[in-house]
Amino acid sequence: MAKKSRKSVGTPATVALTTAGVAFTTHSYEHDPAAPSYGEEAAQALGVAPEQVFKTLLADVDGALTVAVVPVSGSLDLKALAAAVGGKRATMADPAAAERSTGYVRGGISPLGQRKRLPTVVDASAEGRPTVCVSAGRRGLEVELSPQDLVALTGARLAPIARD
Repeated sequence: MAKKSRKSVGTPATVALTTAGVAFTTHSYEHDPAAPSYGEEAAQALGVAPEQVFKTLLADVDGALTVAVVPVSGSLDLKALAAAVGGKRATMADPAAAERSTGYVRGGISPLGQRKRLPTVVDASAEGRPTVCVSAGRRGLEVELSPQDLVALTGARLAPIARD
């Protein structure tokens, strides 16, 4: 069962949200290391639709790391991501490079509070939702916030980068 809390749990993501004065709710759950999908596990544990939980992926677009935030119910369209940032070719980033760059571990990478600000694209499907959930910076911890705040805090652009 997921626990809800309004107080910060001290990850770089929640500290960034608190510092910015953004309204958010944290949701924690017991992470199962055997779960085949971190995002689907989060949606199930929180009791929300997979379309409301967004996963954070890192891609290499023409040699530059780029953050993609897409619903866990879909997958990342690499061509669409490249086009969204004015690039030609995108491939998934090396997991070790993603961890080094963001300061988070795989399965707990948050689009918020990363070590250095990277170009970020949030799938356009987030725009019509009252709230979305993204990783709060560790496995088993999600943060729920408005998509507008997510876009503003990450400096993201909205674009259709997910496919079913």
